[in-house]
Amino acid sequence: ITGLTTVHFEYDSSKLTEESKRLLAANAEWLNSNSNVTLSIEGHSDSRGSNEYNLTLGERRANTVRTFLQGLGVDSSRLITTTFGEEKLISMGDGENDHYQNRRANFVPR
Repeated sequence: ITGLTTVHFEYDSSKLTEESKRLLAANAEWLNSNSNVTLSIEGHSDSRGSNEYNLTLGERRANTVRTFLQGLGVDSSRLITTTFGEEKLISMGDGENDHYQNRRANFVPR
């Protein structure tokens, strides 16, 4: 969706960075101006770790983003979370930049 930016996470973390908070504040502003949009927040991980662990980590990331957006006034009924763990990698390499690109929460309209 135009107006919404994917946020990334540090290794093995669901804590928002200052950059992620800044991006999510802009996303919240957009969402509050487009109140008809309902989203799925998808949590993802890189390929390191077990599938079960990565699904849990992706879920924590999506929930962290949802909670942050709610704190900025986005109605919780418009935000659904889902996790894909390492199931939908967008960068297939094994370098740190590849892993960073995969550690994310992104937004899909519902």
